[in-house]
Amino acid sequence: MTPEDHARAAGDLLAAEKSRSQIGLLSLRHPEMGMDDAYRVQKAIYRAKLAEGRRVIGWKIGLTSKAMQSALKIDVPDSGILFDDMAFDDGATVPRGRFIQPRIEVEIAFVMKAAVGGETVTRKEVIAATGHVSPAIEILDTRIQRADPETGKPRTVFDTISDNAANAGIVLGPQKHAVDAFDLRWVGALALRNGQIEETGLGAGVLNDPVESVVWLARRMAQYGQSIEPGQVILSGSFIRPVECPSGTRIDADFGLFGAVSVSFA
Repeated sequence: MTPEDHARAAGDLLAAEKSRSQIGLLSLRHPEMGMDDAYRVQKAIYRAKLAEGRRVIGWKIGLTSKAMQSALKIDVPDSGILFDDMAFDDGATVPRGRFIQPRIEVEIAFVMKAAVGGETVTRKEVIAATGHVSPAIEILDTRIQRADPETGKPRTVFDTISDNAANAGIVLGPQKHAVDAFDLRWVGALALRNGQIEETGLGAGVLNDPVESVVWLARRMAQYGQSIEPGQVILSGSFIRPVECPSGTRIDADFGLFGAVSVSFA
């Protein structure tokens, strides 16, 4: 892909977000596209949002669990950018029409107290840079069709990365724990939709340990000249399949002793 292709794809995705209408698969439009192309499209979106006055509040890591990789037929993690207008309060109601096809995932959020980065960053360094961990809900949306209606071809990891890793919103629970207060591999959650259990999972589903997910992110970011900054929120990855959230949905994520977080969709 050329720089003009990257800019055009980013413009189409930004327009889709504003109009609430999906575009076709970029991987069909550009069958030659690769990982670097996808992150360049994402970076073009990042630059455009900063120009609009948006502020980066953190990062999300996606496709870290076998459940998510299986659901989307994608076998490598990806990452996306959290902007300030994506943050919702615990218990908030998302306005009707805010998103195209909202879904949620439940995960463990890391809130950083110090910068961390580099291609050789270690688990110990990530733990030392973490201020606290909290329960979280990630809201997903897709500005790209999940599958091409004519061929049935599903989107690829290049489509999801270009689309800011399907990022749309974040809801943090009020509980704040030291990163070593729990064995995060054994932190579990019940995801309820309108009072009914939809999904359950354990933190170990995320690369065997959510801390390792943050290590992966820091190393990947270093390849693109980026690092995790103090105060940023890192969504470490979902350990459940995404739950569809049509209008009228209430989501409660019960993490037991670790805490709880909820969100509704008008």
